[in-house]
Parts: sequence; structure tokens; C-alpha cells
Amino acid sequence: MAKTIKDPGIGLSSNERAQRFINPDGSFNIKHINRKTSVSRSYNYLISITWTEFFCWVFLGYVLINSVFALVYTSIGISAIAEPTGNAFRDFLKGFFFSAQTITTVGYGAMAPKGIIFGVISSLQALIGLLSFSFITGLLYGRFSKPRPSIEFSEVMVLRTHNKKDCLMFRLMGKTTNVMITPRIKATLSLSQKKNDKYINNFYNLDLERNEITYLPTTWTIVHPIDTSSPLAEFDRDTLPNLNGEILILVSYYDESFAQEVHQIHSYILQNLKLDTTFVPAFNYDEDGYTILDHSKLSNTVSTKNK
Repeated sequence: MAKTIKDPGIGLSSNERAQRFINPDGSFNIKHINRKTSVSRSYNYLISITWTEFFCWVFLGYVLINSVFALVYTSIGISAIAEPTGNAFRDFLKGFFFSAQTITTVGYGAMAPKGIIFGVISSLQALIGLLSFSFITGLLYGRFSKPRPSIEFSEVMVLRTHNKKDCLMFRLMGKTTNVMITPRIKATLSLSQKKNDKYINNFYNLDLERNEITYLPTTWTIVHPIDTSSPLAEFDRDTLPNLNGEILILVSYYDESFAQEVHQIHSYILQNLKLDTTFVPAFNYDEDGYTILDHSKLSNTVSTKNK
């Protein structure tokens, strides 16, 4: 009989409507309220978003800062940096272009501040520009140097007979051509069960056929045999998808491109378990003997019934 383990950090209390702990993208399914903001949290956000979102924020900040200083220049008097046109929008554009030249320290020479007030404001803006570009440079370095897990998990988890036993299986592969060194995996089952009119979480370690391999150039099918030591052995196979359970997964491996160990989190819920199904091969060999890995087949399955 399987023994429960200590709470891995999720919490023992549960609820009848409790959602999964970990989202498919590896983030924890938690809603934060009354959270204080900080510069460090903004830094973590900016190095974690996509490149498109990052450059949109950079462009938005660039336009916003220059627009603010352009309004300051036009409100004080655009004549101190350029000849007024008599049109408010054109004067604003002149102030904006002068602001852009100042904050980037380009200084074409066509426009120059006159007077102490404009000199002080433009000097302050130049300082803001230096600090801003230093901050952006740090963000770029952080984005390039931050290890990003590159494991792709199958969208489904299957249950089929393997070595005369019912086995839970899921599959993973690398998203890139980098070879993962000594990948290791740990799987924990969380079962939300009713006890004394309360719902609690029970946690179990899942024994796997293999917890570690040496390399991961293609795919790796993770297998959990449902034998007498499995926490799922007490349930009928047809009732497994009806359990309020989640398999929490932690994969660790050495990434040669970052020269450090990388960790990735994922989870599967038992409600999405596919019975009597197996994965189709995701790689084969061409005429020259080279291994062909098809990433689009990672989650492809076929029925094993009547076989």
C-alpha cells in the first residue's frame, strides 16, 4: 500500500471546486491580491515576457518620455530651441524631435537649447536617457542570460497495458536541438479527497520505470506502473479519470548552452487521462539512416483496443 508523503509546498487544505495547482505552462495557478509592487518585480516581469511584448514596452516608454518633455518644452516656449510655426501640433513635434535627440545624446545640431531653464531641463533629460538605456541594456543581458527551459510535454497522459500491467504514461522532448545532459524527473501525485466533511490533499511519490537518462536527443516516455505500491492501485482503472487528482512533475537537466542546471515544472490532471491509448512513434529513419524527429507528433496517440 502506498504511503503518503509530506506536503511538497502546495498545502493540505482543499475544496470541492479546487482547480489544478500548476498550469500547463508551468506557472502556479494562484491569484494574488493586495500584493505590493517593487522595482525588482518589474525587472522579473520584463525579462520573462515575450520579445514582442518587451519591445512594445520599450517603444511605449520611449514615446511617453519624449512626449512629456515635448509638452514641457512647448509650454515654456518652443522659441528657445527652434523657430515657432504658429501651429501647436508642429511645435509639439519639434519639441518631440529635440527631446529624442537629447535623450539619445545624438544632437544633430539643428536645434539647441537657449537659456538656463532649457539648459537645466535638457541636462536632466540627458541624465534620464543615460539611466534608461543602462536599464534597458541590463534587461537585454538578463533576457539573454536567463536560462529558459526547453522541454515540451505531451498534451495528454495515457493509460495502457505495458509489461502485463496498467501503466500511466506521458511523453516529453526538447524544443531545441541542444542535447539535454542527465535529465532527471520526479513525479508527485496529489489527490483531493473528502474526509470528515472536509477536503484535504494527500500526496504520494510515483515510482517510475526510469527517473533519469543520460541524454535526451529525441523523446522520452515516462512510465508509472500501477502495481501494489502505486497509490492508484486501490482504484478501478475506469474510475481514474473521475478522481480529483493531479500529477506534479519536476524535470531537471544540465543545459550546455547556459552551462548550468535548468528546472522545469509541469502537471497533468487525471480528468484528462486517455484510457487504452498509446503514443505513436515521433521519430524514424530516412534512406540515409539519419534519425528524423517530428515535433508535431509528440502528442499523437492511437487506440490500443482490440489489439
